Amino acid sequence: MINVGIVGGTGYTGVELLRLLASHSDVDVKVITSRSEEGVYVADMFPNLRGHYDLQFSVPDNDALAACDVVFFATPHGVAMSMAPDLMARGVRIIDLGADFRIKDVELWSQWYKLEHTCPDLVERAVYGLPEVNREQIKAAQLIACPGCYPTATQLGFLPLLENKLVDTRRLIADCKTGVSGAGRGASVAALLCETSESMKAYGVAGHRHLPEIRQGLSNAAQRPVGLTFVPHLAPMIRGIHSTLYATLKDPKDGLQELFEQRYKDEPFVDVMPAGSHPETRSVKGANTCRISVFRPQNDDTVVVLSVIDNLVKGAAGQAIQNMNIMFGLDESAGLRFVGMMP
Repeated sequence: MINVGIVGGTGYTGVELLRLLASHSDVDVKVITSRSEEGVYVADMFPNLRGHYDLQFSVPDNDALAACDVVFFATPHGVAMSMAPDLMARGVRIIDLGADFRIKDVELWSQWYKLEHTCPDLVERAVYGLPEVNREQIKAAQLIACPGCYPTATQLGFLPLLENKLVDTRRLIADCKTGVSGAGRGASVAALLCETSESMKAYGVAGHRHLPEIRQGLSNAAQRPVGLTFVPHLAPMIRGIHSTLYATLKDPKDGLQELFEQRYKDEPFVDVMPAGSHPETRSVKGANTCRISVFRPQNDDTVVVLSVIDNLVKGAAGQAIQNMNIMFGLDESAGLRFVGMMP
């Protein structure tokens, strides 16, 4: 049995971790923290978890967390890096769902996140937790930097093209839409129903914090720096990310469908759909699945990839658990065999 601690249990990602771990037969959640909700029972705050947890939220305490085999950080940036060094020194494995260890260039991280990084040495040790790329490194890792939601959908869509050097890497375009839950659970006028319903808008066009993470992953796949235009949008839905990805083929030809099918044929959580399909975000709602389809419109030199995920599952909590399963030698699908909810 794996003893689990969760730091930051009251946000959407934290409660999603609790939901998924409730049906994981190899896990016992021992600690769940929240400074603001200390002493409150988890099931009182989240009634969907009644009958699954008899835990109270507690103030983060490294001694209590050190008794766990693995600790998930579902926290804003800056928290994990303040606690990880001590926990790791005590042998705890860390899975950070935040951004503290995702970007290898610490100065670049500081520019985008407006903080000085306090443990750059751990950034070097951290394994980027995209299983479809780093599965072998994840097995031996003590510290996982779980990818962001936009970076997950975007990288999985572009990877086969970049790994096979089929496209012009200077002009990649990612046009992405996310549900409102991506903004977190904190009170915000911009996230109110009346502000988001029946409307869609772009944001962060001049620069979004996920841009350097996406560019880093795509550059690694291409084995050279890439040029990327990334435009995120807020869509009137609760969950989901839809990434429409564009690239120019160096040598336009058929075979893209087979290329994607071969790349992901052994991946349990990537579904390459039949040619001509249009994946929908609702088909992955609540599931740890990325659904992908690939097009070459009018048989021209532009390739269009459609990639959809649930931002809270494959884009966050589900992928974190997938990493945990790999780290501890479990069935990679353990606790994650959920079918998407329709309608």
